[in-house]
Order: sequence, then C-alpha cells, then structure tokens
Amino acid sequence: MSVLAFDGVHKAYGRVKALNGISLSVEAGEFVALLGPNGAGKSTLFQLLTGLFAADSGDIRVAGEDLRAAPVAALRHIGVVFQQATLDLDLSVEGNLRFFCRLQGVPGPVAAERIDAALVKIGLADRRQDRVRALSGGNRRKVELVRALLHRPRVLLMDEPTVGLDPASRHALLEDVHALCREQAVGVLWATHLVEEAEPADRVIVMHQGRKLAEGAPAKLVTDSGAGSLAAAFLSMTKNKTEEMRE
Repeated sequence: MSVLAFDGVHKAYGRVKALNGISLSVEAGEFVALLGPNGAGKSTLFQLLTGLFAADSGDIRVAGEDLRAAPVAALRHIGVVFQQATLDLDLSVEGNLRFFCRLQGVPGPVAAERIDAALVKIGLADRRQDRVRALSGGNRRKVELVRALLHRPRVLLMDEPTVGLDPASRHALLEDVHALCREQAVGVLWATHLVEEAEPADRVIVMHQGRKLAEGAPAKLVTDSGAGSLAAAFLSMTKNKTEEMRE
C-alpha cells in the first residue's frame, strides 16, 4: 500500500489552476523528488497535505487514511520540514524537540529516549542545551529533520528544505534523508527546483504549471527524453510545455 496517494486532485485560486488533476503516490521507504520550477504547484500540493487548504476535488490518502474524511488520523502520519525555518530560536535544541513531542502526545520517557538517540545520530548531542539561534543553518535543518520524525510518521515531506544552505550542508541533508528511507521505511516526498537534488531519487515527478509532465526513475526520464542529462531533460520538458500552452 502506498503511504501517500493523490488521485485526480484539483485546486484553483480564482481563475488560476494551481493543481490540475494531479495523481501521484509514494511507497514506504521510497524517496520521490517533486521537481518543478517556481509556480509549478509544489507549494500548493504541500499546503493540501498539511491541511492548510482543502482540495477542490480528488482524493488524498495518507497511510490509507482519507485526508478529507479523517484529517486528524491522516495528518498524524505526516512529518514536515518546511521551506521556512519554524524552530523557536530562543529555546534550546532539546527544548524545541520536547515541546514538539508534547504537541504530538509522545509520552515523556519515550520522547527523552528518541531525542537522545536522534541527537547522537546527527552529531548534536553536545549542543542539546544550546539555543537554536547559536546553530548554523545546516544544523538547524538537522534539528528540524529530527523534530519531524519524533512521532514516527509514515510520510516525510521536505518542502524546498535546502534553501539558504551551503553545498556541503545541502549534501549532508540529502544523505541523512536517504538513509532514513532505508532504515525506517519512511516514504519521502522532496520538493525542489534543483535538478541535482532529484538525481539520486528513486523516482522523479516533473511538475509544471499545476500538471504532471513526467514520472519515473531519473535514468528513465533521461532516456525517454533523448537528452544527455536529467537537467537537460527537465529544461526540455518544461520549455516545450510552456511553448505549447502559448500557442
């Protein structure tokens, strides 16, 4: 069973069709890159998934739960790292994580055990009492990743998570998330406009102006397009679609 499934989802803001019949899925332990330029509909898709807005039509299921009919049950299976930082800068690393666990109803002893293990794993055990504002951008993202997983979600949403990070921090975050896929069987939907972040994905979904243009393993997309690289394939697909819509 897919841990995340969209079936014919539409969302419009007035006359603007932000999502136009999107269907997609993510399996347990699969890393799926949602690749598209600005305005492709990636942010709208994430807004629907986090309950900020409701779809106009179509079905969304998270771990088998219908997001429209049972939003609380569906949302408990989701962990999110947003594009904009959402940590409390004046709280300590541990304080931020414990606060999140209380919100999610994770019992104190269980929360302490999970926080301890996670901070050791990401190399921040010695920074647990530091205020978040003292951390680098890369380390703040690591804390946000840990926080998103403390309630043991089935799906992890990463919304342009490397914005503002240096290349080394971006690479480290990608590696951490890929490792999570393998170790915890978490399904990951990683939204990005950077082709290099999509290249190591299990599957890439190319979006443009609210529609799904292509889907498949990175190598397959390159072969099918006749391009020499994923970047060239992506540019060709989005350029051709834009020209078609203008005609």
